Amino acid sequence: LLIVLAGLIVWATMTAGAYYLTVNEIVGKGDTIVGERVRMNGLVVADSDTWDEDNHVLRFAVYDENDTAGTGDQVPVVFYGPKPDNFHRAASAIIEGEMMEENSQLVFKADTLLLKCPSRYEEEPSEIFVKSER
Repeated sequence: LLIVLAGLIVWATMTAGAYYLTVNEIVGKGDTIVGERVRMNGLVVADSDTWDEDNHVLRFAVYDENDTAGTGDQVPVVFYGPKPDNFHRAASAIIEGEMMEENSQLVFKADTLLLKCPSRYEEEPSEIFVKSER
């Protein structure tokens, strides 16, 4: 009984620590996670954002934080809500939502964004949290 309990504690600790998937993990799962709610971590691709002000639709892409050259796989993201003021300074993002198919392409539909932006005045990057309007 103690061995089973110890095993459950170790398993719970290990799974609790993995609270998001990386871009490479998302890409590796392909369409098997369409419709599944997940949390993804990635670096924002510079100048990848488009903002539809009339419809409050923000589109951008993220890449894996271990891809130091930024030349690997990217995941397109769509967010329905207000564009964060400092989005252009966002370095990394933790994004919650689900993968969906849009025009025969997989797109991550985000309902929450947690952006980390470098600050000129602080050692730690500042964080911005935004929820979707839809």
